[in-house]
Amino acid sequence: MHRDSPVRLSKTCAFLLTLVLAGSLAAEGAPVLKEVGPGLYAYISDYDASANSTFLVGNSGILVVDTGLDAKEGNKLLEKIRGISPLPVKFIVNTHYHRDHQGGNAVVGPSATVISTDWTRERTLSLMRPQSGGSSLRPADLTFQQQLTVHLDPYFAEVYFPGKAHTSGDALVYFPQQKSIAMGDLFLTNSCPAMDQGSAEQWIHALDHVLELPVQSVVPGHFELATKSELRRFRDYLSDLYSQVQAMYLRGATLEEVRRGIQLPKYRDFRQYEKYEATFADNAAVIYGQLQQH
Repeated sequence: MHRDSPVRLSKTCAFLLTLVLAGSLAAEGAPVLKEVGPGLYAYISDYDASANSTFLVGNSGILVVDTGLDAKEGNKLLEKIRGISPLPVKFIVNTHYHRDHQGGNAVVGPSATVISTDWTRERTLSLMRPQSGGSSLRPADLTFQQQLTVHLDPYFAEVYFPGKAHTSGDALVYFPQQKSIAMGDLFLTNSCPAMDQGSAEQWIHALDHVLELPVQSVVPGHFELATKSELRRFRDYLSDLYSQVQAMYLRGATLEEVRRGIQLPKYRDFRQYEKYEATFADNAAVIYGQLQQH
């Protein structure tokens, strides 16, 4: 993204639902833990500023997908894990670089092998510079470009890069035996997403691929556990928005005309966070900027 772009892919976006949100979006109640398949558990955070997690318990160890915002949230997750199994956390997969998905790495799995895409590791390292205040982060030990399989007998997890989407280095974690998938922020249940330096067009294709899989449980980056029904509606939101923005862009509309002109009544119940650039208009602005780059 060029500096003179009308779309502000700023630190606000990079830290959306992370550091800037700490203390501001607390949800009510306690974390929800649900077994979604043999040995597989979805952890739904009770704190909107911290991400959901997923963990798989094998015969000799545990794999965790995303660990929460910080040590406090990581300890809450670890407590739930210990309520299920005393086995060591051997692997942690971070779906992307945002702090709310990896801030608990050191607490949840101090000796675990941390896995992410190459791009996510590089972005995490940039956050760990002293001036960024991210020295507590623990970046990946093992990275990949396209896909890898983690074996945790008698189960396994397929970790893959779906192409640019929410960020330029997202990872999805598919559990074929449990017919479940951990989506990171490629999917938020009934909510307008933030858009980082990714691709809305490729994001839609990534969701199309997931919808072709025989999944029954979909763990979102934030909010309630979902099924294909909610995932399909989220995909349709992105597709409808993209089509509207593209049509206006091709007619020569300005950015402000696009922001004002989108019509999405079917999704009026979606959560929107204007302060954090997670609204229909903000998403439209990001798509407009991406179309300018084509």
